[in-house]
Amino acid sequence: QVRVVESGGGLVQAGGSLSLSCAASGTIFRINAMGWYRQAPEKQRELVASITRGGVTNYSDSVKGRFTISRDNAKNTVYLQMNSLKPEDTAVYFCNAEIERYPAYPHDYWGQGTQVTVSS
Repeated sequence: QVRVVESGGGLVQAGGSLSLSCAASGTIFRINAMGWYRQAPEKQRELVASITRGGVTNYSDSVKGRFTISRDNAKNTVYLQMNSLKPEDTAVYFCNAEIERYPAYPHDYWGQGTQVTVSS
């Protein structure tokens, strides 16, 4: 069994900061890419940021310069530091991890989502 659990999120005023974390646990051989997605009401889920096991990062244009993704491989955890938040960042944020429970058998796992609300 593998669990992916997010924490953090909440309500913040525009211009403020929030941090999210996501920890994977269970039978894990290796975690490859990890990432954060978000889904606003009546919109499709979109990639916010991703990070490879080696630390190479990728950001959506809408968050570049404001959000920072990082990870701790020893703790099977990925983080998202969100600064200069805008009302349009309001969404449910989901953690995603490509996990090999056994060598060469990767599978995508998702967290349950955490709400981020930015008030204007």
